[in-house]
Amino acid sequence: MSLTIENNILMKNGKPFFYLADTCWSAFTNIKDNDWDYYLDYRKSQGFNTLQINILPQWDASATDLCYEPFEVIDGKYNYKKLNLSYFEHADKMCARAKEKGFELALVIMWCNFVPDTWASQFYSKGIMPIDCIDNYINIIHETFTKYEPLYIISGDTDFNTEQCIEYYVKCAKQIKELAPNCLYTTHIKGRYTYIPDNLYSYLDLCFYQSGHNAQNLGMPYLLAEEMADKYKGKPVINSEPCYEDMGYSRQMYGRWSKEDIIRAAWMSLLSGASAGITYGAAGIYSWHTTNKGFEASLGEGFATPKCWQQALCFDGAWDYGYIKYIFETYDLYGLKAIQELLVKENPEIRIARKDDKIVLYVPHNIDIELNLDLSNYKAIAIDLTRRYVSPLQTINGKTSIIKMTYFNRDALYILEKDV
Repeated sequence: MSLTIENNILMKNGKPFFYLADTCWSAFTNIKDNDWDYYLDYRKSQGFNTLQINILPQWDASATDLCYEPFEVIDGKYNYKKLNLSYFEHADKMCARAKEKGFELALVIMWCNFVPDTWASQFYSKGIMPIDCIDNYINIIHETFTKYEPLYIISGDTDFNTEQCIEYYVKCAKQIKELAPNCLYTTHIKGRYTYIPDNLYSYLDLCFYQSGHNAQNLGMPYLLAEEMADKYKGKPVINSEPCYEDMGYSRQMYGRWSKEDIIRAAWMSLLSGASAGITYGAAGIYSWHTTNKGFEASLGEGFATPKCWQQALCFDGAWDYGYIKYIFETYDLYGLKAIQELLVKENPEIRIARKDDKIVLYVPHNIDIELNLDLSNYKAIAIDLTRRYVSPLQTINGKTSIIKMTYFNRDALYILEKDV
């Protein structure tokens, strides 16, 4: 078995596993085979170990000349009673290539636009899947993908507004878990949302949330992490959709998310209760945008047109996310727990977490920091996350201790470890 959970930590082959995923929702419909190989090699070189993919066509994917459809199409709508087996055979081959190159797969079973009474069901022109078609669909998923031991993501970007909507997802979860009991399960819920119905939650092994792309509340990465970790104790938590690099702000608000924005969102999530991993996203990759092809900027939350995938693949922030995984692996930070009460002066932008005798702080702006802790017997370093310089930290120790500001300008990670 690939991924398991032990003591609330993701494991792979008996060793701790930091989930570092890239968001490639539209892989099965928009990517040519030779481009898929190039993409896999490039992301592998950056340290990514997981791919998040939507099994069905992404409703807001960029336009494409390819024609991969999972169901028969009649007058522009899906006939959900007739599966297109060639679609799943092609997706199978893509997954085989990804696994050969060492990736884990995180596969979304049912994006919200296919389900009634969700926020996106009104936008989808190809129709809602009838509930009596779920059985055949889940069977083909199992036949196609379970051999790759994926993390199955039951829902995609969903809210749970009605019992009918919940019934769809519970039916999916029940059937796939009976067929594939050894896989791990989670949900991908809509942005700035934490509700998971009890009858669906009972099937889950870990919890995803998405802080999303709305620029009006920059505290979402840590606020949602705190809430999810408190609400769903005993399960690993991951921010599966922080703001995407170069993504336009949602609701057609002017602006795009920078590399600095996405790095801050990642560290705020990881040190606030969502320490099992992080997902990266690049505008232009998730929708697989091709030059001179359409992108419907008015759909859903209304995002600005992305750059083409060749440009988006080279955004610098992906390397920074790979560096996050490197830090977790190098300093053995698996299982960090938020511990904001160590700060003498409350400051929500400074995030602090602990694992045994290690304490980790994310400091976006350079100041002296006072902790409710005697640091006399701690070794302390600061890592400049911009230039990746490492420097010893100076501390003034006592009943409370002061960590002196560094010579770095911004975005530093402090790692304090008891000197035994």
